[in-house]
Amino acid sequence: MKIQSALLCSGILLLGGCKPPVSGQSEFAAISQVETGKAFSVMLTAYSTTLIANGTDQTRLRIAVIDSLSREITSASDSLRVFIAGDGTVINSDGTTPVMKQDTGGRVYTPCKLEKGICNLIFVAGKKPDKVKVEVKSGKLWPGSHEIHTLPAGFTMMKPRSDQLPATVKPIDRMIGADISFLPQIEARGTKFKENRQEIDAIGLMKEHGFNYIRLRIFVNPEKEKGYAPKEGYCDLNHTLAMAKRVKESGMKLLLDFHYSDYWADPQQQFKPQSWSSLDFKTLQDSVKQYTVRVLSALKLQGTPPDMVQTGNEINHGILWPDGHISNPDNLAALLKSGVEGVTAVDPRIPVMMHLALGGQNQEAVFWLDNMIARGVKFDIIGISYYPRWHGTLDDLKSNLTDLCKRYHKPINVVEYSDFKKQVHDIVFNLPDNLGKGACIWEPLHGWSGLFDRENNTTPLFELYDSLGTRYLKL
Repeated sequence: MKIQSALLCSGILLLGGCKPPVSGQSEFAAISQVETGKAFSVMLTAYSTTLIANGTDQTRLRIAVIDSLSREITSASDSLRVFIAGDGTVINSDGTTPVMKQDTGGRVYTPCKLEKGICNLIFVAGKKPDKVKVEVKSGKLWPGSHEIHTLPAGFTMMKPRSDQLPATVKPIDRMIGADISFLPQIEARGTKFKENRQEIDAIGLMKEHGFNYIRLRIFVNPEKEKGYAPKEGYCDLNHTLAMAKRVKESGMKLLLDFHYSDYWADPQQQFKPQSWSSLDFKTLQDSVKQYTVRVLSALKLQGTPPDMVQTGNEINHGILWPDGHISNPDNLAALLKSGVEGVTAVDPRIPVMMHLALGGQNQEAVFWLDNMIARGVKFDIIGISYYPRWHGTLDDLKSNLTDLCKRYHKPINVVEYSDFKKQVHDIVFNLPDNLGKGACIWEPLHGWSGLFDRENNTTPLFELYDSLGTRYLKL
């Protein structure tokens, strides 16, 4: 079958038959690179998306093209156009200034060309705090892009004291998890999942194939006009209560992901809930705490308390903008403390995660963790997103996670991923001092995950999770 062949050739269930890359420099070259192939999108990694607006702060931009299985094409020699919208510039990796050109629409861009599949540039921050969009285009390929937030030159950098870096004492379970928050919406469309052509409950299916955790996102008022699910209100408290009951009845554990918004919260958007939009800062802090308490109390009363909680989703640029933007680090720390206080007020035994979208971006991860821990934000586990198009190579991921373990002595979870399923688990479960606590695939019930075919039948890729569960959970 076509899906199985693609999965085998991707190296996910590597049985041979794929042409290996020319270069063996990467530890993961056999899975993450191919010499030739059909390009699908541009891969752009900005190794920090938070810089100081002082005219000199900079970060490396690594550009490649990848196929539909997120493998870099090492022989690619594509011509690229790098567009900058905002106060910042790009220079060549040797420090020279590239020649600028203009497209037919009048947009200025920097031309560059892949050599042996890679192009490295340097982004230099301007002197005005800004949200700078960096976009790299190549023909009809899906472009690569990042939003780089440049902060005031007077930003107060802080580093934690040794007494602020205690080892986590709360028990942290190993996880092979899945975020299936879309499930009620999928089922409302009449979709049925099947294994061996027989209908099967999606949550029970995950449990049967090695998964032990389900992650659910929750929004404040998603039913609002500009919310996540106008009118229907998916991922509100009521829907979350119903899903939590199904999760617990299946014998699985629950990770609850607070977005503190009516809509998606991520590094490019952290909008306040409409009902909190005009609150003064002190009241906003209290609202974060009381909302957290209300949600967790309802889950506890139902008998389905979460086993772990995220106080925010991909929060490397902050939460509840503009008050809690990373450019206001004291405010951000205060809001995060309010969320943690809300969790502790309901059940101090629940582990709290801080979740950053920085799979391979060590420079920025250290910046964020240093500044928040030094400002008194306490938590139990570091959460990381890893999507190769934005977050670098598997080597970058391994290097970053290894360094974070050594610096902060805290457990780590790759709480969002999709590609390179086996390798992500192997990396995280083999981190130093047993600090790697697992991973959570994002929305595997869709076709893009490779776990289901177009008729929603399971694919052989589920065998991978059978083996991961046996290897890493049944110790």
